Amino acid sequence: MIGGSHLVDFLLASMLIIIVPGPSVLFTLARGVAWGRAVAVLTVLGNSLGTLLLSMVIALGLGPLLSRSHTFSVVLQLAGGCYLLWLGYEALRHRHEHAKAMASREAMRPSNMHIVRQGFTVGVLNPKSLVFFAAVFPHFVDTTKGNDTLQLVIFGCIFSVMAFCSDGTWGLIAGTAREWLSGSASRLVALRTVGGCVMCALGTLIVVSALSS
Repeated sequence: MIGGSHLVDFLLASMLIIIVPGPSVLFTLARGVAWGRAVAVLTVLGNSLGTLLLSMVIALGLGPLLSRSHTFSVVLQLAGGCYLLWLGYEALRHRHEHAKAMASREAMRPSNMHIVRQGFTVGVLNPKSLVFFAAVFPHFVDTTKGNDTLQLVIFGCIFSVMAFCSDGTWGLIAGTAREWLSGSASRLVALRTVGGCVMCALGTLIVVSALSS
């Protein structure tokens, strides 16, 4: 179905794009530092599901539309950036309440479904993945090996699994650091503030990049 050389090239390109920190990694780090390992892994799960859906949409026809419509691409990037800005703002606005909740380990902890849903939204609106899927995926399709769309779907599944493993590792590291640093309420407030600032800065960069493109 997929040529061996094409698959190897795809795995190498995917590894490079996944390793470079982007919205998904930074969001996962912020969540891991703020809430711990379990929340980080659930965030990565939601993010990977969002990435998988995005790859499926690209495979089924969004890629050509994105390549033809610069405006549509910009709108999607703006949506992702604004969502991160909103999450960062909420983290900063409620940092003291969240610090108390984190001190008690479970009180006011976001529900598992809420965590997965937020990770999913960040994943499906991730401009880095969007550009990679739309612009790079087609180059690895081997037209002599069968259905092009099926090949793109397989690439999307492989990429999502690789992203889950990589981002999950970052999340576990951040969650472990949180356990070590969370010895006082003031530290927890500081951690929550850092996480909120990271999300706001990331959202701002994405919005500025989209508007200037």
